[in-house]
Amino acid sequence: MKTGQSVVNRPADDELKSLSDSFEAKQPWEVLEYALKVYRQRIVLACSFGAEDVALVDMVHRIDPETPLFYLDTDFLFPETLEVRDRIIARYGLKPAQVIQMKPLLTPEQQGAQHGDALWASKPDQCCEIRKIEPLTRVLAQYGAWITGIRRDQAPTRANAGLIEWDKKFNLIKINPLARWTSEQVWMYLQLHEVPYNRLHDRNYPSIGCTHCTAPVLPGDDPRSGRWKNFGKTECGLHK
Repeated sequence: MKTGQSVVNRPADDELKSLSDSFEAKQPWEVLEYALKVYRQRIVLACSFGAEDVALVDMVHRIDPETPLFYLDTDFLFPETLEVRDRIIARYGLKPAQVIQMKPLLTPEQQGAQHGDALWASKPDQCCEIRKIEPLTRVLAQYGAWITGIRRDQAPTRANAGLIEWDKKFNLIKINPLARWTSEQVWMYLQLHEVPYNRLHDRNYPSIGCTHCTAPVLPGDDPRSGRWKNFGKTECGLHK
């Protein structure tokens, strides 16, 4: 990881909206070409190794193969997620310094001792805060912009996502190149470029998180309905 915070001054809201709107008719890789040039050495790709994120790995690699990515290793990732991580690293020849593993400050055992066993089952928001939000805050403090795989049709909370916007929660530029795309477009891209993907997607897991809080969904159901079942929760807090 880089040392020292890479600060980007916050643009005026109307200027940023105008910039974002100017890319509405363009392709995701055109958004990336702009962002990777303007924020070079200050930008990082957030990668959960889901379908959208591996598509972005491929796009980014074609533009600037030196761009780093990070992933949040919650200690509860599926084996299939770790497997596709390794396939992506091998496919694109990613250097160890490019693949930033962010771990929580507490091990699962320490979390259990401090907050009780199976925190994800009783207080999932607190579990996400410890295992995802805090590590995310640490890594983003080193950068001026981050790239995410969110799409507007994934959830109502993402419906108004801009292609380029200011992240008020983490105080940096947020690039959402796939915001306009549908799931079908993502999968067309993966198939066209033969991008390695998480095998759980073939077993009715459209959205993949931690083992304790991710379940398969029925065809036609909300793609995020398999996350945090039995809770009124569809986001871990990374994008809110």
